[in-house]
Amino acid sequence: MSDSASPETIVRRKLSHEVFDRLRAMITSGDLAPGDAMPSERDLMDRFGVGRPAIREAMQALANMGLITITHGERARVRLLTAKSIFQQVDLSAHMLLSASPDSLEHLKQARSFFERGMVREAAMKATEADIERLGEALERQRASVEDVAAFVSADMRFHTCIAAISRNPIFEAVSEAMLGWLREYRTDLLIWSGKQDRTLAEHQEILDHIREHDPDGAEAAMIRHLDRSSALYSHRG
Repeated sequence: MSDSASPETIVRRKLSHEVFDRLRAMITSGDLAPGDAMPSERDLMDRFGVGRPAIREAMQALANMGLITITHGERARVRLLTAKSIFQQVDLSAHMLLSASPDSLEHLKQARSFFERGMVREAAMKATEADIERLGEALERQRASVEDVAAFVSADMRFHTCIAAISRNPIFEAVSEAMLGWLREYRTDLLIWSGKQDRTLAEHQEILDHIREHDPDGAEAAMIRHLDRSSALYSHRG
């Protein structure tokens, strides 16, 4: 090795990191399947020759990643990963980002608008009678909860996630739920201030009508008007 070569520093890893890597490999390889109980702490201590703190730290790291669920008094279990559960892992970080950065809220609103336009076009092209019936039921639940802001917003979110679900792509549905969840506080605040529930219902009805008619251009135009109107009200308030 030449004198000018940089030394390759050997970094000593924590025992918990080694345990984490081995447990993660057991899960990703399929040795431990979704629903399986994880080995007990005592079994893992004997197997890896480490103490209880290293095992517990590794198990908590797996739980933080959404790979296992830890329930007090029971053995931890391997979690069945879904698109929804993966997005739930970033909920707290997303809320912190939105709270800390006004620009992030605007970026999220733009991303949601882009996403919703694509989803409503898909819905208009693919919707079955059963899909249209579910959308109608979501709209009726929203109409019945005009006097209850929290219930109204929940029904509003359900209407939009039903549109995404028509794609038959679980990742699209999970993205819809995640973005709406991150915007929920903003959306509730908007509804309380604006008193535009009737306008929202009318816009949703227009979107539903275009989906029923299998009119993607009309559905997209109606969705754009709906989202632009909501965004303009919020911006005016600010």
